[in-house]
Amino acid sequence: QVQLVESGGGLVQAGGSLRLSCAASGRTFSAYVTGWFRQAPGKEREFVGSISQGGTSIYYEDSVKGRFTISRDNAKNTAYLQMNSLKPDDTAVYYCAAHLGVYRAHYYASDFDSWGRGTQVTVSS
Repeated sequence: QVQLVESGGGLVQAGGSLRLSCAASGRTFSAYVTGWFRQAPGKEREFVGSISQGGTSIYYEDSVKGRFTISRDNAKNTAYLQMNSLKPDDTAVYYCAAHLGVYRAHYYASDFDSWGRGTQVTVSS
């Protein structure tokens, strides 16, 4: 399995931006689909989006489409989640996850074998 560590979370005002990073180690990162999820207090883990192994295919859930951008740099073994125009509803712990398989855009949490520990994002109104 690949090991993942998220960073870049924090407190930001509504309308602001943050960029999360997901650093991978242990296996060939470029072989894995990367997914981003988030979990707000008292809610289930929510799929945010995904990026294919080579970065050519990217999918976003409607709730973040047009505001969030997923990318990856396989040379640095890192994936990114750029979050713009943040809203209080975006407040959650954000997780990256890795999946070894054919890319298919939409995923469920159970599809992923490797997870980071998450990074807290808090958006104040």
